[in-house]
Amino acid sequence: MTPQDHEQAAADLLQAERSGQQIGLLSERFPEMGMDDAYAIQNAIHRAKLAAGRHVIGWKIGLTSKAMQYALNIDIPDSGILFDDMAFDDGATVPQGRFIQPRVEAEIAFVVKSAIGGADVTRQQVLAATDYVCPALEILDTRIQRVSNRTGKTRTVHDTISDNAANAGIVLGPQRHAVDAVDLRWVGALTFRNDEIEETGLGAGVLNDPVESVVWLARRMAQYGQRIEPGHIILSGSFIRPIECPPGTRIHADYGPFGAVRINFE
Repeated sequence: MTPQDHEQAAADLLQAERSGQQIGLLSERFPEMGMDDAYAIQNAIHRAKLAAGRHVIGWKIGLTSKAMQYALNIDIPDSGILFDDMAFDDGATVPQGRFIQPRVEAEIAFVVKSAIGGADVTRQQVLAATDYVCPALEILDTRIQRVSNRTGKTRTVHDTISDNAANAGIVLGPQRHAVDAVDLRWVGALTFRNDEIEETGLGAGVLNDPVESVVWLARRMAQYGQRIEPGHIILSGSFIRPIECPPGTRIHADYGPFGAVRINFE
């Protein structure tokens, strides 16, 4: 793909976000596209949002579970950018029409107090830089068709990364914990939709340990001249399958002693 292709794809995705009308698979329009192309499109969206007055509040990590990696035939996670207009208060209601096809995942969020960067970032550096961890929900959306209307092909990881790793919103629970106060591998959630249990999972589903997920992100960002900045929120990756959230959905993730977090959809 050319730089012009990257810019046009980003513009199409931004228009889809504004209009609520999905675009076709980029992997069909540009069958030669690779991982670098996908991140170049994501970065073009980043630049456009900054120019529009948005600011970055953090990063999300996706495809951290073996199940999701097998489904997309990849062996590495992906990442996306969190912007200020993506943040929702715990218990808030998302207005109808805000998203196209919203889904929700339960995760552990890291909030950092000092910068993390470099190709050789270590686990200890991540622990030292973390201010606190808390329960979180990620709201996913897709500005790209999940399945091509034309060919029936499903979207690829390149489509997902181009679409800011499908990120659309973030909800943090009010509880805060020191990162070394609990074994995050054993932090889990019972996730309810409209008071019925939908999904359960443990932090160990995220690259064996959510801390390792943040290590991966910092090292990947170094390849693109980026770093995690003080105050950034890091969504470390979901340990449940995405839950569909049509209008009228109420989501409650109960993390036991770790806390709880809720979001509703009008």
